[in-house]
Amino acid sequence: QVQLVESGGGSVKAGVSLRLSCAVSGRTVSSNTMGWFRQGPGKEREFVAAILWSGLTFYADSVKGRFTISRDSAKNTVYLQMNSLKPEDTAVYYCAGHRSGTYYLVASYDYWGQGTQVTVLS
Repeated sequence: QVQLVESGGGSVKAGVSLRLSCAVSGRTVSSNTMGWFRQGPGKEREFVAAILWSGLTFYADSVKGRFTISRDSAKNTVYLQMNSLKPEDTAVYYCAGHRSGTYYLVASYDYWGQGTQVTVLS
C-alpha cells in the first residue's frame, strides 16, 4: 500500500522560506516520478513541481526560481524548498505519486497525500 505523508506547512510572513517534506512508503521515490501540487481557496488544484525518475525537474512558471524540488533516496522522501514566499502561494500543498501521462496534469497521478496548509501573510 502506497502512503504519502506531507509535513512542514505553517503560517509565515511574506519573504521567508519553508521546506515541505513528503515521506513515502510503498513506492521508491528514486525510481518514480513525484510531484507537488497546491490548491488555493476557491481554486482548482494546480501543478507546482515534479521530479522525474531520471532526476529531471520541472516547475510551474509562478514558482520557477523560488521553489526547488528534491528527493532523498535513503529516506525515501521528497522535498519542496520554498523561498521568497508570497501571499499568492497560500494554499494546501499536496505530494503525489505519478501513474502515467503528462507530469503537470492532476489526472496523471494516482497517489496523494493528505495535504499541508501553507499560509503566507503580507
